[in-house]
Amino acid sequence: MEVHAQARSKQSRLDPALELQDDPQELMPRKRPTQERSKRKFDALLQSSRELLVEVGFESFTCEEVAQRAEVPIGTLYQFFANKYVIVCELNRQDLVAVSRELADFHGEIPSLDWLRHMNQFVDHLANLWTTDPSRREVWLAMQSTPSTRATGALHEKEFAEVVSQMLRPLTPRTPRARRTMMAEVLVHVVYSMLNFSVQDEQTNADAVAELKRLMVAYLLVAEKESRTAHEK
Repeated sequence: MEVHAQARSKQSRLDPALELQDDPQELMPRKRPTQERSKRKFDALLQSSRELLVEVGFESFTCEEVAQRAEVPIGTLYQFFANKYVIVCELNRQDLVAVSRELADFHGEIPSLDWLRHMNQFVDHLANLWTTDPSRREVWLAMQSTPSTRATGALHEKEFAEVVSQMLRPLTPRTPRARRTMMAEVLVHVVYSMLNFSVQDEQTNADAVAELKRLMVAYLLVAEKESRTAHEK
């Protein structure tokens, strides 16, 4: 009887992010800072989270250790983040925003005749980001940990894919919008998966990046040709 009561008690304390939900919800900070002092604390917590994630991995990652490293009261951390799953989702959002900014510089190169060379340079630049910042892969792996983190990651990818879809528009002007959106989502998912694959311990980074370029070039050349021939038909 007592064992059953303990089991029920333990189950009732299960973190919502771990529950198998039919409709997993996006995990977001409880609030975002508006004042400079709060922003510094918020940023310090995220930076400490990255460092801790690389050092111990997500399973051993705790909010208490993050707060201690950031020299911020644990109560302040919980004002922003409900749990460690929300923290890692915010780190993932940060990474995607950073890549979106990088992509903005590349946007103007399409549909120039030299867009393939520029795309290769952009992939090289992204690969360098993953090589020099090991936290990116750790964040990506942590995002696979629960239904809610995976659902949040999918939403982040969709938002980024909207940016990529606009970038593809000059290259595939006659492709229906829905198909172009789907193409962008495929590209985002493949690129992120391959970049994280490229920095696995047993993987040769240069070989993986070269294969990623081959995939992207082949995919985009076919997409460009389909868009062009659709007009000719």
